[in-house]
Amino acid sequence: MRCLLALGAVLCLTGCGRLNAVAVQSGLIESPYYHLGDTTWDNGGVEEYWFNQIPSEMNETYRELYERLVNNEDEANMYARMDADNFWKIYYAILADHPEIFWLGDVDSEAVAGGNTSYTDISGKIVKYSMSSVVPLQERESMKQQLEAAADECIRQIPEGAGDYEKIRFVYDYLVDLVDYDLSAPYNQNVQSALLNHRSVCAGYSRAFQYILHRMGMFCTYVTGTIENGGDHAWNIVRINGQYYNVDVTWGDPFFEGGPKVEGYRNYNYLCCPDSVLYRTHTPKEDFGLPGCTDDSLDYYRMTGRYYPVFDYDEIYQVLMNSVWNGEPSVTMKFGSAEAYQSAVYEMFSNGMLYDATAYLMEMNGRTTWQYTYQTDEDFNLVTVFW
Repeated sequence: MRCLLALGAVLCLTGCGRLNAVAVQSGLIESPYYHLGDTTWDNGGVEEYWFNQIPSEMNETYRELYERLVNNEDEANMYARMDADNFWKIYYAILADHPEIFWLGDVDSEAVAGGNTSYTDISGKIVKYSMSSVVPLQERESMKQQLEAAADECIRQIPEGAGDYEKIRFVYDYLVDLVDYDLSAPYNQNVQSALLNHRSVCAGYSRAFQYILHRMGMFCTYVTGTIENGGDHAWNIVRINGQYYNVDVTWGDPFFEGGPKVEGYRNYNYLCCPDSVLYRTHTPKEDFGLPGCTDDSLDYYRMTGRYYPVFDYDEIYQVLMNSVWNGEPSVTMKFGSAEAYQSAVYEMFSNGMLYDATAYLMEMNGRTTWQYTYQTDEDFNLVTVFW
């Protein structure tokens, strides 16, 4: 009798729309969204890192909610049983796995926090949710097509035969050049802010990066956490030849750091870097765990021959002269120790090492003076000269 009363209470609280859900939960009919042990479901054709990390008891809710969301069910009764805290963790995991769900916002986003709600039954389990959309239903198909075209335009420009590292670096460069950091940008928690509007914040940069890599069939996941001084932040993890690497496209953009957009200049400290580098400034949120990024062999400056273990005057002089002879707008060098870095800074900016380079620029441009600027980074032993 007590069981019948409890079932009646659920039905009264939630209405007739819950009849099928109750039947599924009672085992009377099978869920159309999930079958225990099924590994062949349509998951959007991508490797879902966060789905693979969540406890198995959350799989049913993840799969059902994913299917409902991609079918534009911004509001629905749930068949799967899950308490509210874990339900919203699953929602985060779905958005982190699927940047193509571009019409919904993060639960804690100020723009949509008032609209994302859930309803529980007397046992504390979710029976219904309602999501706040940032893109109306009637605009989604058109925006989806625009996003696919924008991503494919980037992919089309990648040199034929490029390996995974070269593809990742190309997309990194492409987004740094394409997007400006803008806290007031519309849709700034979603992929369209970066790929279509070209103005975004870290979430937009990271989701755009992930979206493009997914279009190429490559592994890329979305990570959130905080950065030094406590601000919220987002970045990515990629995989190359079985090794995992951190990528922070936002910090690759000099505009994000308060500097100007300079042709050809990007910050590569956070392109395919290990945890030992990233965690100096980034702290991930660890709901379900991250893969370890331990390999440092893909350091950009090593990969491009701009890494110098020691300071050799003649070698660095030649690097500077080659840069101006080749018409480069800037040149960046990374040194293998603090001592080598300090020697380079002294020789270049206090002891006249740049005299011949600037004399050449004056002669070639018919000028009697030449003003250059420079940027130093003692944390990474980097020196950049902007001609």
